Amino acid sequence: MKKISIIVSVYNEESALRQFYSESKPVFDGLPWDYEMLFVNDGSTDGSLSILKELAGRDEKVKLVNFSRNFGHEAAMIAGIDHFDGDALVCMDADLQHPPECVRQIIEKFEEGYEVINMVRTKNKSAGLIKNITSGGFYKVINTISDVKLEANASDFFAMTANAAQVLKQSYREKVRFLRGYVQNIGFNRTNIEYEARARVAGESKYSLKKLFKFSINTILCFSDLPLKLGIYSGIIVGLLGVFVMIYTIYGRVVHGAPSGYATIVVLLCFMFAMLFMLVGIIGEYIAILFTELKDRPIYIVKETQNIDGRKNPDGKNCVEER
Repeated sequence: MKKISIIVSVYNEESALRQFYSESKPVFDGLPWDYEMLFVNDGSTDGSLSILKELAGRDEKVKLVNFSRNFGHEAAMIAGIDHFDGDALVCMDADLQHPPECVRQIIEKFEEGYEVINMVRTKNKSAGLIKNITSGGFYKVINTISDVKLEANASDFFAMTANAAQVLKQSYREKVRFLRGYVQNIGFNRTNIEYEARARVAGESKYSLKKLFKFSINTILCFSDLPLKLGIYSGIIVGLLGVFVMIYTIYGRVVHGAPSGYATIVVLLCFMFAMLFMLVGIIGEYIAILFTELKDRPIYIVKETQNIDGRKNPDGKNCVEER
């Protein structure tokens, strides 16, 4: 029998974990494949860890990877991919917004020969109007300026075979990353499954607007070098504007006898300095990413594991495990 690994990232989900387990286990028990539930505790500060240890203690299908501190949702998913032990994997959240029932459809697609499956959200009951608008706008921007075309409304709910996952384990090890973008970028025989996101069973989203904005900026910088080329385009625009102002000034000198001067100079200076500072900021962001990559610090640090002893660990550069 083949085996599928359900990777669940956890950060302060104390109020949702028991319900996730109680609803998901009967669904997974009825699957045509064997399974494991691999929970990655991303430095939770509430009672999530004790609940996960309790579940792992009474159910051998529950595996636990516990971080030494909070490293972020993407690092938690990467840790799950590094530690899973199955023929395929599914990444999902612990708040039940990603329906466990979809795993059966995912397995059917695997049996049809697909290796990468994107779960495309058709509706999100928990997201407000602003979040839905900004999410749609983000995908339009990234697809316009990047050579990589991402599926709109694809989420961190995705699945892949062990063969496809091996590419992420070995090659896509950036410290500043966009995992769902990498999943759509590695190729293989890929398909989509549409689903409707549930309302959160408990808690609240861990992504504030500030975090989403920072995440979006990092994603754009990781997938496109167009912002660096803005210097060329802005130089052309400012040059054309300068020619226009020169013609306007000559015209004013000929017709009115004196250039209009002061206001025009102030406006042009403000415009050019704004463009200059924006370009310096963009270059600074790229340098910050390069600096982060050059430091080559681990993506995450594992403090302890449960029910996965003896499992092969990834390269020490990408995972530091404290026993």
